Parts: sequence; C-alpha cells; structure tokens
Amino acid sequence: MKQNKLFLLAMMLIPWLSLPLLGKRAFKRFYPGALFIFVWVLFESYFAKKRLWWRFYEKLIPKTMGELPFMIGPFFVGSLWILKFTFGNFFRYLLLNLILDTLFAFPGMIALRRMGIVSLVSMKHYQMGLIFMIKSVIMYGFQSMIEKMRKKPKSLIQKIFAK
Repeated sequence: MKQNKLFLLAMMLIPWLSLPLLGKRAFKRFYPGALFIFVWVLFESYFAKKRLWWRFYEKLIPKTMGELPFMIGPFFVGSLWILKFTFGNFFRYLLLNLILDTLFAFPGMIALRRMGIVSLVSMKHYQMGLIFMIKSVIMYGFQSMIEKMRKKPKSLIQKIFAK
C-alpha cells in the first residue's frame, strides 16, 4: 500500500517538473483550456462516483477524491503540453489524444487495477476512452473560443484605458 501512495505522489508531482520546459508564454496561453477541463473533470468525477463508473481503492489523501493525483499531475500538465504541441492542427490534436486516451483506458487502467489503485465497475474500457475523447474535443473547443476572444479588436474604451 505504501508503494501505491508513493506512486500516486510521484504521478502527481513529476509532471510539474516539466513546466519550466513548457515556457511561461505557453502556460499563460493554454492555462484557460487546461483549467476549464480540470473543473469539468471535477464534476465528472462526482457523477462517476454516483454512477459507480470506477472505484478507487487507494487514495493519496484519505477522504479526498481518488482521481486527484491523476487530475493535478498528468491530466492538467499533460493538457498544457498537448495544447502547446498540437493547437492549431485539430487532426494532430485528435490523433495524439486518441493515442494517449487509448493507452490510459486500456493498458493504463489494467495496470492500475493490478496495483490495487482503481478499477472500472460499471464502465468498459472503450467507454472510458470515448469519454476521454469527448473531453478532448470540449477542451479544444473551449481553447479555440479563448483564442478568438484574445484576437478580437479592442473597443475604443479599452484602447483608452490600456494606455
């Protein structure tokens, strides 16, 4: 059990070590999309618990969501990296997400089940992969909306107060 907690802690913290390589500009640019989908997943996790989609046997911190290390670490930071390398090329974005989501939903979940961390209950692996892909499209759409808002010409009042 202690090994699982160390694994979860490492999974949560190690992705953050890559942020200096991401760059401040990319972080600021893609933070809204990653944060939006992070909040989405918070609500999804609540729904998943009610529907018994999956069950966490091991939690990093008792009485918290078992998903938290996954959400804070590889999911949030991974979202930033994926957006940085693929945003603007929707096909490449979908392809990369398809590969990563499939790896997590199939061999990843099988390994996590064998470790005694989490298992699927009323959801199948392909359904989890599909939900992940839907979230990917939602995040891309949200980030696209943010990009359009940033590129909108400023109004006269905004130009005056910007000086």
